[in-house]
Amino acid sequence: MNKQNQLAEINHSGKPYIIYKSNKGFNLFTNFSKKIILNNSNIKRFLRKSYRNRTKKTDLFIGFFGYEILNNLINIKIPRQKNINFPKAIFYKPEKIINLSNNLNYKNPKIFKNSNFKININRNSYTKIFNRFKKKIKRGETYQIKICTKYKIKSKIDPLDFFSRLSKTNLAPEAFMIRDKNYSIISCSPENLITKKGSLISTKPIAGTVKKNKNMNKVKALNYFRNNLKETKEHNMIVDMERNDLSRICEVGTVKLSRAKVVEEYKDLFHYVSLIKGKIKKNIQNIDIIRAMMPGGSVIGCPKINTLNLLNNQEKENRNIYTGSFGYIKFNGDMRFNIIIRSILNFKNSSEISVASGVVVDSNAKNEFNENYIKAKALIDLFK
Repeated sequence: MNKQNQLAEINHSGKPYIIYKSNKGFNLFTNFSKKIILNNSNIKRFLRKSYRNRTKKTDLFIGFFGYEILNNLINIKIPRQKNINFPKAIFYKPEKIINLSNNLNYKNPKIFKNSNFKININRNSYTKIFNRFKKKIKRGETYQIKICTKYKIKSKIDPLDFFSRLSKTNLAPEAFMIRDKNYSIISCSPENLITKKGSLISTKPIAGTVKKNKNMNKVKALNYFRNNLKETKEHNMIVDMERNDLSRICEVGTVKLSRAKVVEEYKDLFHYVSLIKGKIKKNIQNIDIIRAMMPGGSVIGCPKINTLNLLNNQEKENRNIYTGSFGYIKFNGDMRFNIIIRSILNFKNSSEISVASGVVVDSNAKNEFNENYIKAKALIDLFK
């Protein structure tokens, strides 16, 4: 049986599985021997646990942290909000890993009837929130803040069909999907938050977005970012914040900008990206790394703690997976985590796509609201 048929068989079997982008294609994780649902009571124990077996490829836990549990981990309180009772974090212990190519050829011939998307914040409401935060920026309470909007739809989906199509139209370096019995997540996330190998760690902040069209190529996008004061300010602030986050867990003098302000191309947009590296101090544990780096600053704003408090007091419903992190922790301490953006959470036959754009003192409400739609478009198109 070839690997594509294997994937289809696993999908039809109903067994839980995870697909995660690798350097050469995708890795499929399955045959889970453990499924750990984390909450505010057991997450610290999970992150502090040490393991004896450290050599097999399957010696790892793979899964996600939601936004709310990461706030709790750094002692940020979230007021009572509307929620769908989705788990705060889930990790799995795989016993089988299958290497797949980038070419996922799976199609579900069945057509599911879906309702229309509804947005939780319309343009008028967004503008009011935007103006409120703009005043806080001028008063110095924050320097940049990301306003989250959600697109929701009642739907039944085949997540593998969605993910296969997404991998062809908008392949992203941190793409992943989870399919379990009562939920699925499909993501074309472009942003790596943590890559740790031994004592070396890196993060790749993204700050800056421009719409792709026939008049905008990669070279013109780079010129646009360099000449746009708002985009430059936003990027510089996020890079400085991520360097500061890394400095909390890295040896003095080792945190350096490895690659500065390059352009990455995606289906509907271009992004402005940098890469920062450092060397971790001795005696730093997994929990110290997670606390220092999560939630990822590039999708929150700056300064992180003040801005998290402002966001949490403004937002009326849980973010769930959005701006949380997906990835794995190996038993030897190595880890890789992305930032969960450009994602569909399907739970109880309902799907939600959350997006956000950065507001700084030079921002325009109409432009930021439209940028949110550009970011969601590749996912919304899957339902057509």
